[in-house]
Amino acid sequence: MTRGLIVIGFLLVVGSIDFAIYGKERVIRNGDTVYLELAPVDPRSLMQGDYMALRFRLADAIDSWRIGSDRSRLRRAPLFVDERGVATLADGESATLAIAFKIRNGQVWLGTNAYFFSEGEAGRFTGAQYGEFRVDPASGEAVLVGLRDNALNPL
Repeated sequence: MTRGLIVIGFLLVVGSIDFAIYGKERVIRNGDTVYLELAPVDPRSLMQGDYMALRFRLADAIDSWRIGSDRSRLRRAPLFVDERGVATLADGESATLAIAFKIRNGQVWLGTNAYFFSEGEAGRFTGAQYGEFRVDPASGEAVLVGLRDNALNPL
């Protein structure tokens, strides 16, 4: 009986992980490409080990908009995506897409605050100016897929 419960628990955990991975892969495959401008981070935490700490200007804008509009329960923000694919917070009816967000430790969370890379590759990413995301138009779920320089070239 105990072994049966352990096997069922194991299958539930593995199944939920597989479902989450499938969802992210679906967003990467079918989502709209948008670029979010990076905001400065504490230089002491910019490169730690094999990842880069990230912050996005859009998260700061959403935070101000959310508080100023008293939308504490709102979890999707309207975006305007320009001709280059750069997304900014939309005002009024200029929204072309919406992005889902969470509040973590009192700050707007757009799905990640770090970009992981191979050991010894830190120098390659020092010119990062934008995060490349795929955003699901239906749910607003965003997945970071890469970093770009100021001209939106892949790093």
